[in-house]
Amino acid sequence: MAQKIFSFLSIMLFLLVSASAQTDFKRTINPEFEKEVDSYLTYSVPAITVKNLIQIKDDVILLDAREMNEYEVSHIPGAIYVGYDNFDDSLLKGIDKDARIVVYCSIGFRSEKIGEKLKKIGFSNAYNLFGSIFEWTNAGQPLEDKDGNSTHKIHTYNKKWSQWVNEGAAEKVW
Repeated sequence: MAQKIFSFLSIMLFLLVSASAQTDFKRTINPEFEKEVDSYLTYSVPAITVKNLIQIKDDVILLDAREMNEYEVSHIPGAIYVGYDNFDDSLLKGIDKDARIVVYCSIGFRSEKIGEKLKKIGFSNAYNLFGSIFEWTNAGQPLEDKDGNSTHKIHTYNKKWSQWVNEGAAEKVW
């Protein structure tokens, strides 16, 4: 009898997990972009969605893990530039190692790598923004330029990557 109950509960748990995996959970607006981003990530750093970030933005520290020329064109308002090729952890002085940090780049690959570095130097609450600034832009969220002014431009790295910023979402530059 106990084995039948265990089997029944196992099947029910499997069905529940399968059903929840098939719900309408979307991490990006464009399913093809989601698939592309997913192919680059290892999830070594927990990922959050743009929708999540919108809800908690005032309670996190945003770090931009792109290169300076990308950051200067536009970034998420309030983001701190830390770079990627020349990641500068000295820019993190004064930030509590337990602070909730969200790192982003263009799609999430570089920011995941910077998130790994943050973990190695003791930051315990770092997250990677899935789809990063491209998805932020696709969701119609604000951008600011190097002077802190609102802008409609986004650095898309190159022509190939610009396909992942929806037409009309922003003026693409590279």
